[in-house]
Amino acid sequence: MPGTQQEIDVAIYERSGGDWRRVDQLDQHDLRVTGIDWAPKSNRIVTCAADRNAYVWTQEAGGKWRPTLVLLRINRAATCVKWSPEENKFAVGSGARLISVCYFEQENDWWVSKHIKKPIRSTITSLDWHPNNVLLAAGSTDFKVRVFSAYIKDIEGKPSATCWGTKMPLGQLMAEVSGSAAAGGGGWVHDVQFSASGQQLAWCAHDSSVSVLDAADGNKVITLRTDQLPYRSISWVGANALVAAGYSCCPMLYVIEGDAIKLAAKLDQAQKKEGGGVSAMRKFQSLDKQSRSDADDTSLATLHQNSICVTRVFEGDRSSARRISTSGTDGLLVIWDVQSLQSSMAGLKIK
Repeated sequence: MPGTQQEIDVAIYERSGGDWRRVDQLDQHDLRVTGIDWAPKSNRIVTCAADRNAYVWTQEAGGKWRPTLVLLRINRAATCVKWSPEENKFAVGSGARLISVCYFEQENDWWVSKHIKKPIRSTITSLDWHPNNVLLAAGSTDFKVRVFSAYIKDIEGKPSATCWGTKMPLGQLMAEVSGSAAAGGGGWVHDVQFSASGQQLAWCAHDSSVSVLDAADGNKVITLRTDQLPYRSISWVGANALVAAGYSCCPMLYVIEGDAIKLAAKLDQAQKKEGGGVSAMRKFQSLDKQSRSDADDTSLATLHQNSICVTRVFEGDRSSARRISTSGTDGLLVIWDVQSLQSSMAGLKIK
């Protein structure tokens, strides 16, 4: 059954004064849109959907966005998409147990793809590019995190050796790690991200774990099994600092100290407000005597009122983020000041 109009269309908004104004709608997909990414240098948008298609959108002179179909050659839904740092290619994950690495073929004037298949055995849930524009990290529902070479010799020169390896033909497996084997458990991987240097790879899994692999230290993995609900997104905000957010509705700051990942702070310091002038003690007494509480008291003590889907660096970069953004299934987009958090908390150093 096709999805609703809101699920299959992508709305483009423009900031006008203090309001947001819809300026265009991308409506080529037939089923739910599952991934979207914007290329800031070339100002292009790529979308993918459950209809097994991807489109590259280019803005024309009048401000409208023109679509170009991408030949993904997959037989299952596309699940995620990510532009490379140089924006000359992008990767699409799918339920077809493969990754489509897409690039523009000048001779035929269209976008084509090459596949990375082995040893993927399950749906790709997340992707991220190494700063060198060649290596590609992928998380999947088989509890695995893998790093592949996504080198396309038709459009780029031979890559230089890195701490991940030296030989990099397309599809070369550079690293493979169980999602949280170090913690003695497991869970499908929700998100992966390279550090600014490209030497480390962080990910979060459905068993509420946060893990970091260091390729410069013999692919050593450190894992923290948190007491939070699972995280859905993770972002580097410093050389040794990460922000993770998900089903607990609150972004959490973690720091790497030696061989351990430690919780440094909660970004959301909001406190739940008392409703109708009734004190917490009176609410407790009412619950104790009458076995009931306020029926309309359903709000959370956090700014986000539902799970957080995406975290992004809003100002700065992965080596030194000043502000980050979070968006959730509650429809909120929130900007968080990481630097002010550091200055307000004694002893907190984000490096």
